[in-house]
Amino acid sequence: MTRSVQALAYARPSALEPTGSGRLLGLETSGGLTPHGAEARPRFFSGFLTSPQVAARGLLAVADVAAARYYQRMRPGSLDPVVTGNGDRLRFESFSGCGGVYARLDVLSAGLDGAETGHGTTNVDVNNPLREALSRLTGGDPLHLRVGPEELAVTTLDGPVVEKKVPLPDRWLRGFAEAQVSSAGFDLRAELSGAEAVRFLRSLPRSQARGRGPMWVVQQGRTLRPTTRPVPGAVCLAGPDRLVALERVLRHATALRVYGPVPDGAAAAPSAWEVELPGMRLTLTLSPDPARGFSGEGGVLEALATEEAARDAELVSVLLAWEPRIDLADLAEQSGLPVDRVRAALTRLGTAGRVGYDVAEAAYFHRELPYDADRAERHNPRLLSARALLAEGAVTLDGELATVASGERRYQVRETAHGRLTCTCTWWADYRGRRGPCKHALAVRMARRGAMTVEAAGTAEAVAEGVR
Repeated sequence: MTRSVQALAYARPSALEPTGSGRLLGLETSGGLTPHGAEARPRFFSGFLTSPQVAARGLLAVADVAAARYYQRMRPGSLDPVVTGNGDRLRFESFSGCGGVYARLDVLSAGLDGAETGHGTTNVDVNNPLREALSRLTGGDPLHLRVGPEELAVTTLDGPVVEKKVPLPDRWLRGFAEAQVSSAGFDLRAELSGAEAVRFLRSLPRSQARGRGPMWVVQQGRTLRPTTRPVPGAVCLAGPDRLVALERVLRHATALRVYGPVPDGAAAAPSAWEVELPGMRLTLTLSPDPARGFSGEGGVLEALATEEAARDAELVSVLLAWEPRIDLADLAEQSGLPVDRVRAALTRLGTAGRVGYDVAEAAYFHRELPYDADRAERHNPRLLSARALLAEGAVTLDGELATVASGERRYQVRETAHGRLTCTCTWWADYRGRRGPCKHALAVRMARRGAMTVEAAGTAEAVAEGVR
């Protein structure tokens, strides 16, 4: 498994400290991007939290996911959560070590008081002493939040005094992108009150029996009931124990909303579980199976395989301005591109960590993850294999049918009336496109688009010659 090392440098450890007017939660930042470019320790916020205890528990839940492996449990290296300032809110994000759970705490404008929120993305230090202090936080004393160093620290410290080096697997980076792509296809499936949410979540089994199919739930009246099959409106809940981080905030929950895609037969599917809190939201997005992280879902491969999407992404990227909610129609008007191409461009930008997706608002948001997320594209196994097949001349096009030579075998790839590619390989037989295209279909897609580009160039040249 390909991996890199993420080096995080902080001026000092994050800490929860008493002050004359309450307490100060100082979250130290590492290198990140802002509207002014790269900064060693950006500062995004200095003000008060309207619900201190809720915010503390929400932050702990995000840190819990960053430190967890829900499959093949072992002690992983934990990457500090990512924070994004979007002008009107702060978003704290993390991903589990196994790549199957994505967590995000959105502290909205109603949860922040006393200062304007900056723009940019960076890592924040969440160390063990801070976790212990946050878990002990009680009462209603004012809590001042500072995200980024004090002004004095910027001028007096010569260099980092806290440094962390964490393994960063490529599959983890791909998972961030795939979780965003999956979420963009979700709809609201159920909504419970805070009391019903507590009752339901506490009734869930702590594990999923081996060998059994995925668990499904469907809204019935004011609650959710389990079902053995994906009836209309059902949501897949694979590995119910992976929702354990929500227990941090259950006593403060005002509602629970559940999101998921339209079921595709009985196949397991991802889902998102959003707990509404005073002034904030905590969302956990689960992969279709505890043993299967988001990295292999393949939802981004079509966008990565097209040069058109690459050019569109370059254009769209310069129009992003750390918006908390990206309006597709507005972005299409600014770029001069149709909405479907803007959506494909955002998918490609998502593979580089430059946009996320908020199911509560059914909208993309701008952020710039503070690591070399382009590695997710450069080292994607199926994408690399497809490009190798194309370079070897293994693809033969013949109308709607194409043949791909891979090793000693020949595979038939056919395009349906809806533009979907099917293949005779084992991957297609197993997943029927539910985990994205196989390498053979990807190679055919690239070959077809390459042929269209050559044909268009030839037509333009012939027209130009006729004019002369």
